[in-house]
Amino acid sequence: MDRTGKQTEPVPGVRTADPQEERARLESALIEHRRHLQELPASAGALDRARVELEIAAALLGLGRRDEAWETARRAFDVFVAEEQWAEAVEAADILYESDQPDSLVALGNGLWLAVTYPIPPELTVRMLHHVVDETPDHSDGGAVAAVAAHYIADLRGKGQAREDLVFLTGQRVADVAKRHRGIEDPEQIDIWVEMLELNNPDVLFERLRRIVDVIVDGRWWYDRDALRARLPVH
Repeated sequence: MDRTGKQTEPVPGVRTADPQEERARLESALIEHRRHLQELPASAGALDRARVELEIAAALLGLGRRDEAWETARRAFDVFVAEEQWAEAVEAADILYESDQPDSLVALGNGLWLAVTYPIPPELTVRMLHHVVDETPDHSDGGAVAAVAAHYIADLRGKGQAREDLVFLTGQRVADVAKRHRGIEDPEQIDIWVEMLELNNPDVLFERLRRIVDVIVDGRWWYDRDALRARLPVH
């Protein structure tokens, strides 16, 4: 189970946590994080509080208390954006998406724009892009765009063995999408499929991804995207 409480694939040969034990762990963590929040000194800044609230939101989500997780993570998200803590903003957006609330897709789009725009850990960006894959119909090009973008970013931003592992994971996801999209399984045919969709061209790839994000957000941006873009070294 990951930080948000979402079940992950079991590792062969490793005993997974008993559900009751995991719930007890999360309840204990929630109590501890709330105590930590209460004990923060008056001099503690908004960022310190938001970081504890992020932990609280993750525990709440793991316990299935999704409404509370949403409210807590939503507050933290705004603080992280104001403080330009992009990785933590994306973590908060991930919790908001997983909370399954009316605006969870809006949260996904807002978090995804930050995850692609800023050089945060590639694992976070890949996670957000794979959410898009999960949300798109089998025959939609949107899943292909998101999967190939995740593979590209894993290759670009990753380092060392972590990069190799992530590139393997994202490559498998591209193969899965090719199979569901066109019934393609042969590696050479997958390469041809990517070229046919023009997703081997980064400019085309990320322009199409931008349009997907715009559709997901539907104009409900939680920050001034134009102002953030204007401050980028290249925009």
